[in-house]
Amino acid sequence: MLVLVANLGSTSFKYRLYDMADERCLARGAVERIGDAESKCTASIGDWSDERTMSVPDHGVAVEACLTQLTDPDHGAISDASEVAAIGFKAVHGGRLSGVFRVDDDVLDAMAEMNAAAPAHNPPYIAAMKAMRSRFDLPLVAAFETSFHQTIPAARKEYAIPRKWADELHLRKWGFHGASHRYIATRSAELLGRSDARVISCHLGGSSSLTAIESGQSVMTTMGMTPQTGLPQNNRVGDFDPFALPLIMQRTGMTLDETLAHLASQGGLLGLSGRSGDIRDLREAAAAGDANSRLALDVFVEEIRRHLGGMMVALGGVDAIVFTAGIGENDSELREAVCARLEAFGIVMDPIANKAVEGESTFHADSSRTQLWVIPTNEEIVVARQTVAVLQQTPS
Repeated sequence: MLVLVANLGSTSFKYRLYDMADERCLARGAVERIGDAESKCTASIGDWSDERTMSVPDHGVAVEACLTQLTDPDHGAISDASEVAAIGFKAVHGGRLSGVFRVDDDVLDAMAEMNAAAPAHNPPYIAAMKAMRSRFDLPLVAAFETSFHQTIPAARKEYAIPRKWADELHLRKWGFHGASHRYIATRSAELLGRSDARVISCHLGGSSSLTAIESGQSVMTTMGMTPQTGLPQNNRVGDFDPFALPLIMQRTGMTLDETLAHLASQGGLLGLSGRSGDIRDLREAAAAGDANSRLALDVFVEEIRRHLGGMMVALGGVDAIVFTAGIGENDSELREAVCARLEAFGIVMDPIANKAVEGESTFHADSSRTQLWVIPTNEEIVVARQTVAVLQQTPS
């Protein structure tokens, strides 16, 4: 069974094609600047790479462009588009729907109901899914990021708000990055050789969250009702007191929509530094003496450590801390800062091993009771597996 996994942005389409017989990635590619006069379409299939420029007005055409490359007569991974069994999507927020579903009108309606909670994610996904439904006779499967966090106890996912709001408006801490944290739960169990491990998964990248995992299940996470919450993101505010909103609006003259747009695009590390939301830029600027860039890095580390401590309490200890995603996998300075002064909790880092990390690696000292790992995440294979499961359960 061949599954195409799609990762959508408002003007982009990235994909991987998997042969689920052995979970091999047969091809990967991307279409950028969808809707512009010209879009760049790239593909990598084995040793062959292709790049072409063409008009791609919508995501439906983007899928057609990728299928053209995938069926290239000389280098393609498949001979015909009909060989693809389904397209799986790493969907974000379905509100009342949290799980994995074939895309139908009810799924699209549920996503639309949560547009205000995920304005950067849900609308482009809905538009793309509609375009693909009208263009292709292929099952579409939505794997919602919230589904991995359904096992979190109510005491850790309910807000202290009127009960009616929670029930009727679906206001609770849903959690996100579910595919990544699910992958870390599965892979860490394999590497540790035990299924009952207490693991804290640190997904740190342009968008970041921590999840406490016990026996393979999510029991606490940092993101709440929306992907705007929890840790400071590259340009999103993270946790913030809602009662500050009226003050901002009164003193700046901005509307509520304008204020929220600023917090969602000019906040986070970008807002703190006034320079960039990219941690690489901040490290360079901090090294050159920029105080605000250093502050942004320090705030990010302190927020990670604050949530890490809470999760250690919730788990009653921790067997492994796993760093993943772009920052978690590649920034040894951040890993060192997060793990500093935790020896009293049985967490001891090996600084030499930390700097030498490459791929799946440990970097704890021999004396550490807690294992420290870097595990590159693979969200796409998780979505591919979930897509196969839905196809096998649902009549075609």
